[in-house]
Formats: sequence, C-alpha cells, structure tokens
Amino acid sequence: MNLTTERLAFRPFTVADAEFAFELVNSKPFRQFIGDKQVRTHNDAVRYLETGPIASYRDHGFGMCAVLMDGEPVGMCGLLKRPSMDDVEIGYAFLPEVFGKGIGTEAVRATLSHAWQTTDLMRIAALLALGNTASRALLLKAGFCEKGEITLPDFDHPNLLMTVERPEPSRQQHAPD
Repeated sequence: MNLTTERLAFRPFTVADAEFAFELVNSKPFRQFIGDKQVRTHNDAVRYLETGPIASYRDHGFGMCAVLMDGEPVGMCGLLKRPSMDDVEIGYAFLPEVFGKGIGTEAVRATLSHAWQTTDLMRIAALLALGNTASRALLLKAGFCEKGEITLPDFDHPNLLMTVERPEPSRQQHAPD
C-alpha cells in the first residue's frame, strides 16, 4: 500500500527497516499492549519483518506498512489476517514520541479508506488489550463499535473486539425535473 495523507506516507516494509522495527516492537507501549515479539537482535527484527508484514503481502495482498512522517518512520499501520479470526483486522503501532498528535487516527482512517476502495471486505475488526484506553478512543473516533471481549486460541488473555462496517455508498440526490 503506497498511500499518502496530509502528514503521512505509507509504504510496504522491507528488511532494510529492521532497525526501525527493532525500536518499535521493543518500545514500552508496544510490549505492554501488543506483546513481546521476541525481537532481541537485528536478525530477529529481519525475521519479524520477513515472517510478518512481508509474508502477509505475498499471502494476502495486504499487510502492515511503515508509516512515515517527514520521511522518517514513526509507526506501522495496515491490515492483517490471523488464522484464528474470520475477519481481517486493522493493526497499528507508533513510537511513543508521536502519541497525542493525531497520527494514529490519521493513519487508521487512511487505511480504512484505502481498504474500502481496494477490497471487497464488508467489515474490518480490531483487537486491543482491555486496558488500552487510548487505542479504544482512537478506534471509536474512526467509527468502530465495541463487540465485547474475545479470547483467541493464540492469546492467553481476553481482548476487546471492535468492528467497523463498510460504509453504504452515498446516494446522489437528484433535483426534480
């Protein structure tokens, strides 16, 4: 997904992003709310990218993308498909230094808009840690609705499931003849 917004640019990850991936997945908020991805070395970061986002591009035609601001990576956002979920999910993570600047909301809205334009998905899900109030607020702003708690086979704890439905096509109002 090559996409741009007013402040952001999105591009697929490559193994050249290993240093950034290492920093992001080892940040305190990522580990607290998403989990420990066992990325301890540069080679681990390369493996994370190859078996995660890069494999998803090949297998599903979509995946997590690097989100850049002023040409520098500040996070990731995109669609992902878990074997244990029927729905495609939106996922995102950002460096703590860009929290509170609307970057997450802008990235999620752009990703949703792109998904509605380029896929036939009727609904997109999001999973988040129960205590992640900032992420919950972001998803509510982006139009998601809470569906309740869910515990997937690949998790040992419940998460909050939220979903958003494909918008109805707008109906053009015609002036009377």
